Amino acid sequence: MSTTLEKAAFPDLGKAQCIALTTFRKSGQAVTTPVMFAMSRGTIYLSTRADAGKLKRLRHTGHVTLGPCTYSGKITGSVSEGNAHILTEPQEISAAAAALEKKYGFMLPLTRYAWRLLHRKAKAEEVYIVIEPVSG
Repeated sequence: MSTTLEKAAFPDLGKAQCIALTTFRKSGQAVTTPVMFAMSRGTIYLSTRADAGKLKRLRHTGHVTLGPCTYSGKITGSVSEGNAHILTEPQEISAAAAALEKKYGFMLPLTRYAWRLLHRKAKAEEVYIVIEPVSG
């Protein structure tokens, strides 16, 4: 259930299953990726593989844009700005994992497994990211 804070911070994300997350290269070039996410207390949580390109881009700049999208990445609503960073504290990581598990249930591990099969990669460490609204 979305709170008023979440609706104000990230409009159109309440019922979305995926977001189009745009991160930026050092050159400024935008790279958009559809990702599964969960929203809790006005922030967005997502997880990704430790070797994902978006992590390298986030280490350069935490500025991101995001909007609701289809699983294939077609944006279906308004785009918002946010500040992202990688979670390192065990308590924060647990909160992110719980939020994602609550939203997706058994679909989350199935999606991760299918990705590994398709990309023929060994199991990689999972990294959690939080996105907070840009304060204006």
